[in-house]
Amino acid sequence: MENFEIKPIKNEAEYKESFKKLNEVWAAKPNTKEGDMLELLLMVIEKYEAEHYPMPQLDPIEAIKYKMEENNLTQKDLVKYFGTKSRVSEVLNRKKPLTLKMIKTLYQNFGIPASTLLAY
Repeated sequence: MENFEIKPIKNEAEYKESFKKLNEVWAAKPNTKEGDMLELLLMVIEKYEAEHYPMPQLDPIEAIKYKMEENNLTQKDLVKYFGTKSRVSEVLNRKKPLTLKMIKTLYQNFGIPASTLLAY
């Protein structure tokens, strides 16, 4: 940890240097000097990345399809959340919008953020 000062990251060079240091302390135990450094580095790196590499808003239908794939679900498995087989098909093919009830159900059962499901 020789002479490394944690401070707000202002440019790519500082970002790369912070990331390099992060890799050095990655396995640090909590409540140690290295553990504190790890926690602080994560904070400043996360802030820099949020400002310079923002994540695009997920498409709601792609998010649903991703969760289906992740959970090995078919369209038939979604009938209990959407009401009918044809409604599942219409929503996944973008012919009908998600209803508030569907959004609530998808959020509760699959953990898809409501902000993602509302992003039409």
